[in-house]
Amino acid sequence: MFSNLIAFFIIIAGGVFFQWKKPGNIKPDALRHSINTLVIKFFLPALCFKVIAAAPIDRSTFFLPLSAIITILISLTIAFLVYLLVEKFYKLTKTEKGVLILAASFGNVTFLGLPVLTGLYGPDAVKHVLLYDLLATTPLLWIVGAAIASYYGRGRRQTLKESIKILAELPPIWAMLAGFIVNFSGLVIPGFLSKTLDLMSMPIVPLMIFSVGLALTKPNLKHTVLAAPAVLIKLAVVPAIGFTAAVLLGLDGLALKSAVMEAAMPTMVLTLVIATQFKLDHKLAALAIVITTAASFITLPIISYLIR
Repeated sequence: MFSNLIAFFIIIAGGVFFQWKKPGNIKPDALRHSINTLVIKFFLPALCFKVIAAAPIDRSTFFLPLSAIITILISLTIAFLVYLLVEKFYKLTKTEKGVLILAASFGNVTFLGLPVLTGLYGPDAVKHVLLYDLLATTPLLWIVGAAIASYYGRGRRQTLKESIKILAELPPIWAMLAGFIVNFSGLVIPGFLSKTLDLMSMPIVPLMIFSVGLALTKPNLKHTVLAAPAVLIKLAVVPAIGFTAAVLLGLDGLALKSAVMEAAMPTMVLTLVIATQFKLDHKLAALAIVITTAASFITLPIISYLIR
């Protein structure tokens, strides 16, 4: 675990260093956008199809995403209630409140979750990562999360139809559906295609980790106190909720561990995109990402040890 985290830290540090030095005068935000687009639209669909087409379909295939949905919805509720209380003692704008509710609830389940879980549990964990993300986290982010951001933000309101359209345009979801079709039909993937999918899957982990480094920014110290409840919820409360939901749904073994570790991931980098799109406090979103990502190098080994 620690050797994997050290490797991740070095690659993340590489992203931070690139952000600082800007070799070739490439803007870090432009590079991060290009990397994210390349991963989501080209490399990740290959991994989704390859894994789902060959993965055993069991009860965890359905109950793992359900545990993720329950975990996220309860987390959103707790974050809302906590910041309702914080408002009584601290002046809080709508744009700050909205982004902190999202930051406390949505985790970096693919960009960091995929490399962490494969490092911990091997390639068998990939299936659980993809199910947790594409059948739960991503749909909730663009439907429920976007609705929250739309309400608290200063940008235009996004309709449910627009949210569904965004989901329908995500290649990894279509690749996963294609994988399920191949799986249920019993078709055998040709050797050359299997090899191609293997090669396309290899760059995903380092690119994702490097992208996290590109997204990290210098913390705004005056917002640290304001972000503290969101950090505590995301790194301590949400994993406890995830564990409870998974156990109550009867998950065990690798599925249970994956559900808990995914719930324990730091704030999702895409919350920065959501914050910018809906004119929430994007600097506060960046701060939450920085603090939770840094703190997760302590909390993730602890939680991993507790659920061994």
